[in-house]
Amino acid sequence: MRRTAIAALLVGGLLVTACGDDDDAGSSDSGTDGASCAEGKTITPDVLTVATGEPAFRPWVEDDAPESGRGFEAAVAYAVAGEMGFTEDQVTWVRTTFDEAIQPGAKNFDFNLQQYSITPERAESISFSDPYYSSNQAILALEGSPAEGATTVADLKDVKFGAQASTTSLAFITDVIKPDAEPFVYDDNVGAKAALEADQIDAIVVDLPTAMFMQAVEIEDSKVVGQFPPSAGGTTDDFGLVFEKDNPLVECANDALAAMRDSGELDLITDQWLLTVNVAPVIEVG
Repeated sequence: MRRTAIAALLVGGLLVTACGDDDDAGSSDSGTDGASCAEGKTITPDVLTVATGEPAFRPWVEDDAPESGRGFEAAVAYAVAGEMGFTEDQVTWVRTTFDEAIQPGAKNFDFNLQQYSITPERAESISFSDPYYSSNQAILALEGSPAEGATTVADLKDVKFGAQASTTSLAFITDVIKPDAEPFVYDDNVGAKAALEADQIDAIVVDLPTAMFMQAVEIEDSKVVGQFPPSAGGTTDDFGLVFEKDNPLVECANDALAAMRDSGELDLITDQWLLTVNVAPVIEVG
């Protein structure tokens, strides 16, 4: 009944924590309209090229079809495009791996969004927009896992964790949880989920909306055993749009995101595709 109740809430989109902080440093006010700001700054004239993962997963992109505009990040991309003066017909999508988008060098996209956490290390190679979403880290496990019932990180020392490579979730395991065993590392969350279902690991760490979606829809007998409080250092992910380093289009995207926050559009997109229900218990870090 509990699974049915959760699944019933998943109409068009899923579970979230809070939206990005409206007061993040780096927001800009160019004093120009979006179309004027973006003019001449895209890799293809009069076209906005947006990238996402291959594949792209729910609730971020529905049915691996970002061009439909369905899913949280797909909807955000089109809303940002609209604020910058592009029609839907002027938006084209490309695919990249998670890692290649944050490597130094020229890009085949104007911006990329696939839950990239803003970190100083990544910002050395690429440029980020202001945050469009913020989320806590969370632990997903099967029922009966040794992670169940944990109230502090000290209770997680014997847990065998897994996470996607090159993510803040993996860094969170090694830097904050610090389990006795080295975490298992996977190319993507598909590999981590498969390992969990095969009982090769005890738990995985992902952002809270992804964990809640996996519990409700993807992994039978799974449970979000806990989330970590934003007050503890390193526990909150701020997701930003990724650009080639020092791309002048960042300013335009920041103006677009600021307008979306001010108008309430970003909140509406969040409410449509991600449900604001924090049902996971909090695991203390200190």
